[in-house]
Amino acid sequence: MDLRPIFAADTVTTLGDQFAGVVLVTGSHGGAIAGRFASAAGVAGVIFNDAGGGFDDAGIASLAMFDRHYLPAATVSHMSARIGDARDCFARGIISHANRSARNLGVAVGQPCPSAAALLRASRAQWHGAPIQEARFAFGHIAGSDIWGLDSAALACPEDAGRILIIGSHGGLPGRDAARALKVAARVAIFNDAGVGIDDAGIARLPALDARGIAAATVDAWTARIGDARSVWRSGVISHLNHTAMRMGGEAGQTAQDFARIMAHSIELTKAGRGVIHA
Repeated sequence: MDLRPIFAADTVTTLGDQFAGVVLVTGSHGGAIAGRFASAAGVAGVIFNDAGGGFDDAGIASLAMFDRHYLPAATVSHMSARIGDARDCFARGIISHANRSARNLGVAVGQPCPSAAALLRASRAQWHGAPIQEARFAFGHIAGSDIWGLDSAALACPEDAGRILIIGSHGGLPGRDAARALKVAARVAIFNDAGVGIDDAGIARLPALDARGIAAATVDAWTARIGDARSVWRSGVISHLNHTAMRMGGEAGQTAQDFARIMAHSIELTKAGRGVIHA
């Protein structure tokens, strides 16, 4: 019997045709939108990072979706491997969750990722999900700033430069590459902290964006669904923020909406030449 090859990708948002029919080990969270990206590529099986589970178990939500199409899927614990880093997930990851299709192939909680990936190579499943539809939402206009929600950072576009972005993605750095922290020069960005996890990987974007003068923060994974910008906006509570955001008046414990309002008013004061809210 021919066995599926194993491929790695730090993020599911950039998968090409070469990923069709392979077993994928990815640094992406296992939430619904990440599952849609992976399924659109036609993978035969996948191992994600569980992003700490979080609110409504959003970090593992795609496992049930894959099961409906008899595709094996699993996650490694965010405390065993860095989110956003596929090589680390393969090298250090320990399985935390597995769907029925994966368990039928012998995958079990507590296995090292390489052992689980090897078992997934026997997958006979085949399913191409629908391409990702635009998951962008206008949240309003405050004090001169446009506020937009994106379920994935991959959906950022040139028009988002200068905006306040509410992003469902984890706050980790794909491939530990600071250049990939955010592909547009937004003024402010909020992510999900993915449970923070080993090596503080879930908040690694924050200092990288500090270096670019972008105010950035994360919401606690247990207050909003990862991969869901509307959930971040409705119920997210700030857990971590970078120095740029702190200088503009941001604090841990603020709601995502209050944080966005404070950032917008700070931007307005700066434009008026009156400095920032807090020194």
